[in-house]
Amino acid sequence: MLNDAVRTLPSTDADLDAFSESYQRYFPRLFAYVYARVNNVHLTEDLVADVFERAYAKADSLRSKEAYSTWLFTIARNAIISHVRKHSRETIVDPDVIRDISPAIGSVEGEILAREEQSDIARLVSQFPQREQDIISLKFDAELTNHQIAEIMELTEPNVRVIIFRTLRKLREMMVAERTRDAS
Repeated sequence: MLNDAVRTLPSTDADLDAFSESYQRYFPRLFAYVYARVNNVHLTEDLVADVFERAYAKADSLRSKEAYSTWLFTIARNAIISHVRKHSRETIVDPDVIRDISPAIGSVEGEILAREEQSDIARLVSQFPQREQDIISLKFDAELTNHQIAEIMELTEPNVRVIIFRTLRKLREMMVAERTRDAS
């Protein structure tokens, strides 16, 4: 069993260099995608490490280099699903990560408003069906194309486009309804 695992690992310096380059290229997007789903920095770090470990060990199962990012995000999605099945959901938001990934706004008031808006959006998106949450997260957190999302979610590209459009429309409507309710 161990010998089989060792045989699947990239063994040349070129393979290791390519893997290292892919790690540096995809880590930020994978981290953003996984973090948006689990809302916990330490868990995200563990899951992303697991994704790259699986990708490294299963490199020979990749059908084509062009499909690498889709394959990697599919592994990430499966890791998240597996974790959720094994553990109850945690909704701990790490303020350090929000501060690190939110753009410089310029004022304390602006930063507070931006954090509140991010929190409101995350709360509203969490009310959507899981498939819509996954698609929105792949689109905006992982910054994948509709084509890549379609492959990961096993949908057609037009279907992904429609789901994104409808989900964003519902999100806007929910935000307007909340603002109207808060204003009255």
